[in-house]
Amino acid sequence: MHKRFVNHCTIKLTLSPCGPILIKSGKEGADPTKPDMEFVETYHQGGRSLYLPGSSLKGAIRAHAERIIRTVGQDKPPENPDNADKIWANDPLRPNEYLYLQNGDKKLPAPQIYKRSSFTDKMFGNTSIASRIRIEDAYPADPKQLRIEERNGVAIDRVFGSVAVGPFNYQVCTAGDFQTKIHLKNFCLGQLGLIALVLRDLNEGWFGLGFAKSRGMGLVEVKLNSAVVTYPGCLLQDDKICQLGTSKTWLHTSLLGAGEFLDEEERKSYGFPANDKDEQTPVRANEMQLGFGVELTWNGDTAVSDLFQRAVKAWNNMLSVGAAR
Repeated sequence: MHKRFVNHCTIKLTLSPCGPILIKSGKEGADPTKPDMEFVETYHQGGRSLYLPGSSLKGAIRAHAERIIRTVGQDKPPENPDNADKIWANDPLRPNEYLYLQNGDKKLPAPQIYKRSSFTDKMFGNTSIASRIRIEDAYPADPKQLRIEERNGVAIDRVFGSVAVGPFNYQVCTAGDFQTKIHLKNFCLGQLGLIALVLRDLNEGWFGLGFAKSRGMGLVEVKLNSAVVTYPGCLLQDDKICQLGTSKTWLHTSLLGAGEFLDEEERKSYGFPANDKDEQTPVRANEMQLGFGVELTWNGDTAVSDLFQRAVKAWNNMLSVGAAR
């Protein structure tokens, strides 16, 4: 499916620290005036600035997505490896057991690898398939609004109750807005629903970002700015979304999963859910730039929440189907 591009979703969001947050740089710098643990920096808007690396955001989001799936699904492959309806995530304590993706010494066809992969591997990738989700670095909306502090700490010996390590100091950011984008391509609606649940939990403070999360650091507020769903291989004709090269059409208010764009045989080969669509969204489709392709745009926190509710409904349906198989 990476050779094709049937649907794509871009979510713009703002992350605002609710308290101290620290994404540590890998090595201690040579500047003696800097704290022992520094926030990662890069050049942005003409000067050096703090930022939240996309890799750090992706790691935290994937970890919580797997946590959700292991809660409502299971942490091991189904007995029938080709049963794509089962919702499961890999056990992090057995990260190298991917035997279900092999057929002896032969490499399985790409559709079968995707079908056999866990729900999160289908989104974030594994050693055999690439990721379908991409998260950009989060840069400050206004670097001047960032509030940066230096704090001190010690590590306490659990036996003697005395100082084991320290004192040390570290840099934290306590205020400001960081803007980023999440891209999801060739997705089914249930996958978008899972991302929605992860962002909800991040906003609720159920998990954090960066250093010392167990000490209350790393909590952020999530503001949903907009979401754009595009269908690059479609045109808008007579208030209908028409797929080029086929006779498939949908209402101009349709939210469509990747399986809707495939013929029945190909859909089953990848294990995409059937009837993966919502044709009654409150958003009307428009032509993409240059008059080729179709897009639906949700602007503002309330509108994006409506999109997420529809995607979570599809996620619930996938859980119901998986539990019945």
